[in-house]
Amino acid sequence: MKPLVAIVGRPNVGKSTFFNRMIGERVAIVEDMPGTTRDRLYGDTDWNGREFTLIDTGGLELGSGIPVGQVGLTGQPGDLMDHVMSQAQLAIEEADVIIFMVDARSGITAADDEVADLLRRSTKPVVVAANKADNAERRLDVVEFYGLGLGEPTDISSIQGTGTGDLLDRIVEALPPASEMEEEEDENIPRIAIVGRPNVGKSSLLNAVLGFKRSIVSNVPGTTRDAIDTEVEFGEQKIKLIDTAGIRRRGRIGVGVEKYSVLRSTRAIERCDVALLLIDASEGLAAQDTHIAGIIHEMGKGVIVIVNKWDIAQEQIRAEREGIYPDPDDEIQSAESYRKALMGALKFIPYAPIIFASAKTGYHIKSILETALKISDMRYLRVPTSRLNEVVQEAVRRHHPAAVTAMKPLRVYYATQTRVNPPTFVFFVNDPRSVHFSYERYLENRLREAFSFYGTGIRIFFRARSSKEER
Repeated sequence: MKPLVAIVGRPNVGKSTFFNRMIGERVAIVEDMPGTTRDRLYGDTDWNGREFTLIDTGGLELGSGIPVGQVGLTGQPGDLMDHVMSQAQLAIEEADVIIFMVDARSGITAADDEVADLLRRSTKPVVVAANKADNAERRLDVVEFYGLGLGEPTDISSIQGTGTGDLLDRIVEALPPASEMEEEEDENIPRIAIVGRPNVGKSSLLNAVLGFKRSIVSNVPGTTRDAIDTEVEFGEQKIKLIDTAGIRRRGRIGVGVEKYSVLRSTRAIERCDVALLLIDASEGLAAQDTHIAGIIHEMGKGVIVIVNKWDIAQEQIRAEREGIYPDPDDEIQSAESYRKALMGALKFIPYAPIIFASAKTGYHIKSILETALKISDMRYLRVPTSRLNEVVQEAVRRHHPAAVTAMKPLRVYYATQTRVNPPTFVFFVNDPRSVHFSYERYLENRLREAFSFYGTGIRIFFRARSSKEER
């Protein structure tokens, strides 16, 4: 797991500008107006060999959605200090290191004092970053921030980039040792994450597996806020189940706790071996379902698409037929048509099995666990190099790679498997730039056909063979 570094501060101190500079791209919207950042944003970066996840916590908005900088001008109710403290508390609970960003131009404000008071009582490392120190005079004024009682402030300019290297040095020094960030997981225990949009039945599925109420179950979306790990035995096999909060589209992520819930869900996918992607059968596939499936695919995880609440969907079908119970074969036909529609929408994960289930009635719960364990085993499959190259050479003979414009024709020399979980293969070629994405997909499909990589993502990399090897 990568350590988490949260940027905390009142509105318009330059958190998003700093975030964008560290991530290396303009991800956060930056405007000279308090409350511009409405969504939680995060991205991975590294410094001096240490990778970590950086979070832009946004503009400390009120629950009403009105930027705190406008409170008092609009006459809307709300307690600024209570809100500042609640937001800071969230960052403290989640982060390994906290960047407390202040404005070198305006000096210490009442809001800064409130957050600093909370941070002083925490056990988390805090680094004070005095932003907008754009000239020598402002850099001298930074000494004022010693008064926050959080140690030496570091003067930076997010726009100019000055001082950011010193700040990153301090962040890396404060990070937990890399050995502490490595989860001591037993490789023999498969980790299965239950993910999906809010209110699709994730906690209900966990409870159905466990046979008792381990998680709060409610029809109010967003009940589960933390990723909850539960160990359970299935037959003679131990399984670690990770129940997560619902993942919403970024534009619909609310302030406060829910912003961090989305991050926890995404990190749960990162931690797991197999993700159970729940879809509400009564609502059908939503755009956010496809987005979550994309996250799972990009991380190379195993995946099962679970069409939950299938009993409700069947009741709806019967109701549409005016209470007339259809022929028993009709349920099979409706499931097959539903399956085809899902496969068409999720064509980038054609390897994912689809299971129709009901957490409420227990329908197909056992099948879900059995399938998840098969996929987990498949992720540790090692393919003999000789057999791998037989399959690769046969694939090349069947479909020779076409020449890419302005590139030399692709030649595939040999391939090798470099790791498992997920299965990872390296193809040595004359020029990796000549590999068209369609040919990469073709080779992946051939590997799946030959070695039955059922339900799991696999990774393929292309490397140039050295001139010495070519000779």
